Amino acid sequence: MDFNSMNSKFKKFAGEASTVFNRAVQFTEEKLGTAEKTELDAHFENLLQRADKTKLWTENIKRATEALIQPNPNQRMEDMLYEKLEKRKKDRMTYYETLGNCMVDAGHDFGPGTSYGNALVKCGQAQIQIGNAEREFVSTTINNFLTPLYNFLEGDMKTILKEKKLLEVKRLDLDAAKSRLRKAKSTTTTQQEGQSRDDTVAKAEADLRTAQSEFDRQSEITKILLEGINSTHAHHLRCLNDFIEAQTKFYAQCQQYMTDLQKQLGSYNVNSSAGVPGSTVGGGGVGASGAGLNSSSSAPLRPSAPPAIQVTAPSPTEKKQARVLYDYDAADSSELSLLADELIMVYKVQGLDPDWLMAERNTQRGKVPVTYLEVLE
Repeated sequence: MDFNSMNSKFKKFAGEASTVFNRAVQFTEEKLGTAEKTELDAHFENLLQRADKTKLWTENIKRATEALIQPNPNQRMEDMLYEKLEKRKKDRMTYYETLGNCMVDAGHDFGPGTSYGNALVKCGQAQIQIGNAEREFVSTTINNFLTPLYNFLEGDMKTILKEKKLLEVKRLDLDAAKSRLRKAKSTTTTQQEGQSRDDTVAKAEADLRTAQSEFDRQSEITKILLEGINSTHAHHLRCLNDFIEAQTKFYAQCQQYMTDLQKQLGSYNVNSSAGVPGSTVGGGGVGASGAGLNSSSSAPLRPSAPPAIQVTAPSPTEKKQARVLYDYDAADSSELSLLADELIMVYKVQGLDPDWLMAERNTQRGKVPVTYLEVLE
C-alpha cells in the first residue's frame, strides 16, 4: 500500500472522527441550551412518542407472554438459545403431562382394579389431555401472537429506529450549517486562502441548502414509517384476538376434561367396589367424599370386575355383614375402631345419625361411620 493511499485513508478517518466529535459537542450544547435546535412539528413529535410507546409495551407484553407460556426462566433461556442457534428445540413434556404420566404409572402399579389405582389412572389420563391442550395453546400463541410481536421488533421497529437516528444526524448537520452561515455573515475580515466574505457566505448558504434538503428528505422517510404504526396496531389487535381465542379454547377444554373426570369418578364411587368415603346414606354424608379421596389409608384390593356397592343402611331389625374399606380410629368409647378389610356385622339403631351404623365384632360393639364400610348383600 503506497503512502498516498494511506494518507488519504487517514485523512478520511480523521475527518469522520472530527464530524462525530463536533456532533457530540453540538448535541451537548443543545441539551445545555447554549445552541439552537431545529424543532420538529407537533404532529411529528406525537408520532415519535407513539412509536417509543409501541416499542416499550410490545417488548413488555412479549416478555410477559413468554413467562406465561413458560414460567421456568431457565427453560426460557434454553429455548432462546436453541432459537438463536437455529437448532431444533428438544421436545419437552408439559407439567400436566409429567403429572399425568406419574399418576397413570402409579395407578397401574397399585392395580387398575383397585379403587385408588383406577382413580389415579383416570386422573392421570385427564392431566395428559390437559397437557396436550396446553401444548396446542402454547403453539398457537407462539405462531399467532408472539411471532408477529417479535417480527415487528426485529423488523419494522429496527428500521424506524435506524431512520430516526439518521434523521437526528441530518438535523445536527442542518443546525451546524445554520451556525456556519451565521458566523460567515458576521465576519468582516478576509478569510484564509484569499476567500472573500461573499464567497464564504455563498458556500455556507449552499451547504445550508444541501443540509436542509437532506433533512427534509429524511424527515419525510421517517414520517412515513412512523405513520405505519397505525397498521401495526391494527395487526397486533388481530393477533391479540387470536391469542384470546386460543386461551378461551384452552380453558374450555380444561373445563370439559375436568367435568368428564368428575362424572367418571362420581360414577365410579357409587357403582364400583372401591367404596370411596363420602358415599351418601339416605342423602347424608355428601361432603365427605373429598376426605375419602385424601385418606392416607389405601383402599383394599378388588377384582377387575367388582360388584356394586350397597351403601344404604339395613333396616332397624336387620343385621348385615359389612367389609371395612379404611382404617378408622374410634374417637371415644361409643365408637368402634376398624381395620381395613375386616368383616363386621352392622345394623341401624333408631335415633342414631344416618351417617353412622351400629357395629359388632365378636363381643365388641360401637357406632361406625357408614362411609368407611361396604355393606354386603
